[in-house]
Amino acid sequence: MSLRDEMTRIGQRARQASHVLGNLSTAVKNNALEAMAEALVLAAPSLKEANAADLKAAQEEGLPFAMIDRLTLSDSVLSRMAASLKEIALLPDPVGEVGRMWTRPNGLTVGKMRIPLGVIGIIYESRPDVTSDAGGLCLKAGNAVILRGGSEALHSNLAIGAVLRKVCRELGVPEDAIQVIPITSRQAVEELLQLEDYIDVIIPRGGEELIRFVTSRSKVPVIKHYKGVCHVFVDASADLEMAQNISYNAKVQRPGVCNAMETLLVHRQIAPVFLPPMAEKFKAAGVELRGCPETARILPVVKGAKEEDWSAEYLDLILAVRVVDDLNQAIHHIIRYGSSHTEAIVTQDYTNAQRFLREVPSSTVLVNASTRFSDGFQLGLGAEIGISTTKLHSFGPMGVEDLTTSKFIVYGSGQVRT
Repeated sequence: MSLRDEMTRIGQRARQASHVLGNLSTAVKNNALEAMAEALVLAAPSLKEANAADLKAAQEEGLPFAMIDRLTLSDSVLSRMAASLKEIALLPDPVGEVGRMWTRPNGLTVGKMRIPLGVIGIIYESRPDVTSDAGGLCLKAGNAVILRGGSEALHSNLAIGAVLRKVCRELGVPEDAIQVIPITSRQAVEELLQLEDYIDVIIPRGGEELIRFVTSRSKVPVIKHYKGVCHVFVDASADLEMAQNISYNAKVQRPGVCNAMETLLVHRQIAPVFLPPMAEKFKAAGVELRGCPETARILPVVKGAKEEDWSAEYLDLILAVRVVDDLNQAIHHIIRYGSSHTEAIVTQDYTNAQRFLREVPSSTVLVNASTRFSDGFQLGLGAEIGISTTKLHSFGPMGVEDLTTSKFIVYGSGQVRT
C-alpha cells in the first residue's frame, strides 16, 4: 500500500468514526474521559518508559532545551494529563446546544445549534501531552482526531494513543475516534494536508517554521498558532513587589513555552527603581538581558538589544527589556512587535488597566497576572487544542466549545416562500 493510500484510509476511518461520535450521549463521552484518565494513571510506568526512549534519542541528537523540556513526561505532566481529562468530563457538552431563537414575521422560528467540526487533524512537535489533551477535547466535542506528532516523541505519542484507543474499544466508542500516525516522514504530513474530503480542519502546534509549512501546503483549512512573543508592561503605578513576582514568573517558571514573557516593558518613571532589583533576580536565575539604550544606562552590564530582539521568541532564559515613556508607547510596541498571543499589564490605575484590555489586540490580555496563565487548563477549559493567534474561527486558547461550529435550525408550520 502506498503512503497516499495509507493516509487516505486513516482519513476515511476518521470520517466514519465522526458520524458516530457526533451522536454520542454526554454520559457516554464523559464515562470514556473518566476511564481514560484512570487508564493513564495506571499506565504511567509504561508511558515513562516509552518517553525515556524518546528523551535518550533527543539528547543524543542535541535537541534544544526548550524542546526536551516540552518532550518530558514527568510525574507532574502525567498527573496534569489525567486531571485535564477529568476536568473536560465535567465541562458542559456544547454539542446540540441551541442558542437564542427568534421568530420571523412569517411565523418561522429560527435558531442556531452547536455541532462538531467533524474530523480534526493535529500536527505538533515535541509535546506528547498534546496527544491526551487533543484526544479528550475532540471526543467531548464529538470530533474524530488524527494526531501526527514529531519523530522526537513517536514512542510517547504511540503509547498514549494506545491507552486512549483501548478505552474507546472497551466502552463502545469508535476506536478510530483517536488515531496516531506512526509514520515520521514529512511526506506523511504532506499527504495528510491533501485530505480535504475527510478532514475538516488542521491545527498545527509547534515552531513558526512548522506553522508556515503547513499553511502553505494544506488544502484543508488551517487554524494557525504562530510564535508567542509575549509582553509584560510595568506601569508607573504598579506595585513593585507584585511586578517583580509577575515578571519573574512569566520569564523563569517555564521559559521554553509559548506563553513565557519574551519582552519586558517598563514605564520610564519607575525604571530606575524597578530595574536594578529585577535584574538581580533575573541574574540569579541565569536570565540574559538585552536592553534598549535607556535600559543599558540604568543597567550598564546589560547587552544591547538589536531590532530583531523585539520580535524574537527566545523560548529560553533570554529577555528583551525596553523602557517606554507611557502606556501609549507600550501599546504601540506590542502592536508593532507582538504576535497576538498574550500580554500583561501590572498597574494600580483602573483607567490604564481598562485601556490595556481594550486596546491591546492579542488573544489573551491580563491585568496583574503572569502571562503563564494563558493556557486552556489554567483558564478553566480543561485543556487546550492550541492557542490560535488568528481570529478565524477561534482566538486564544481553544477548548471544547471552540471545536464546534453551529448550524441554523428552523421550525415552520407549512410556510412556503413567495
